[in-house]
Amino acid sequence: MTTECAQRAVDRRGKRVVVAVLGALQILSWGSTFYLLAVLAAPIVRDTGWPYDHVMGGLSVALLVAGLVSPRTGRAIGAHGGRPVLALGAVVLAIGFVLIGTAQHRAWYLAGWAVLGAGMGAGLYDAAFATLGNLYGKNARGAITGVTLLGGFASTVCWPLSAYLVEHFGWRATCLVYAALWAAVALPLYLVALPRRRPVAATVGAVATASREALHGDGVIFVVLAMVLTTSAAILATMGSHLVLILQARGLDLAGAVALGMLIGPSAVGARFIEMLAGSRYHPIWTMTASVGLVALGVCLFLTSPSLFAAAIVLYASGNGIGSIAKGTLPLALFGAERYPALAGRLALPIMFAMALAPFVGAVAFQHGGATGTLLILLGLALSNVVLVGVLWVLSRRRR
Repeated sequence: MTTECAQRAVDRRGKRVVVAVLGALQILSWGSTFYLLAVLAAPIVRDTGWPYDHVMGGLSVALLVAGLVSPRTGRAIGAHGGRPVLALGAVVLAIGFVLIGTAQHRAWYLAGWAVLGAGMGAGLYDAAFATLGNLYGKNARGAITGVTLLGGFASTVCWPLSAYLVEHFGWRATCLVYAALWAAVALPLYLVALPRRRPVAATVGAVATASREALHGDGVIFVVLAMVLTTSAAILATMGSHLVLILQARGLDLAGAVALGMLIGPSAVGARFIEMLAGSRYHPIWTMTASVGLVALGVCLFLTSPSLFAAAIVLYASGNGIGSIAKGTLPLALFGAERYPALAGRLALPIMFAMALAPFVGAVAFQHGGATGTLLILLGLALSNVVLVGVLWVLSRRRR
């Protein structure tokens, strides 16, 4: 008995290390990729003379590539575990940053973002969640919550870091610093912290078979869940890229809009912390229900008085915050640990595509319909998500 207790204590310490490392590297993963151009775009335009939309297009290219590689990433994690896949992703990210930082032509620049996208497909939340599901099975929920809690600080940490590096060394050196961080810090951490553990499925073929069986038996549930997660991603990407403009068009000045935007990070992290404390007491579908409800209510409040915009941002950001947790925990609960890594990769495909295309679609909507038209579209999407989660409730109950 004493030996068993000691082993459980060792396992708990090992799990805490894994969560801490994956969470810390999610800060770097999101902060150095998805949030990079918020700081670097303007310096790149000034230095190169390339059009702003071409510079920003690099992120869309990366997200499209990430979506394409995500299903293969999920299958590889199911077959071989997350350690080699995440380590390879770190190498690819380092190469991508070197290509971007040394780009002299737009084609080279976009090629660098394509390589970066391949690394993102093996390094963002979806790969981390699949790794945790592979390691801990049905007990991965707390670990997923812990990783998202730390990952919520990505913009808080990396925006100031990127701004400091750009100001003192330039945008090219900033990319090379991130390349060095991925090669010299992230790669060793993945190799040291992640355990060598045989996954549930021993081969890629077994994982692919498990994935096909999941879709054969629960295809409708999978499709509805994919629609929910994709719609949530579209709302997130649209609001993330146009929130300041929307707030300004609704009557705020730039300083006020930026100040309100600063509520997003703390609100998301706070909601995730509450979920971390209470989430083990209920099924993850309740987390998803709360997420889509809070997002819908927050978007609705943006259509009212500016005095309610702060409450709107807190509700919207809180919903998105716990939505990131539900994105990892709900598929695990619905489909089980054996099928989870491969299906997590499949779910990432439409999510990444939505995140790549939504900012452009949002820009068109804003150009033709203004802030009110854009918000009405977002509200329609948010309300449709509430309905879809209701359908998911019905389907999941029928399956029991």
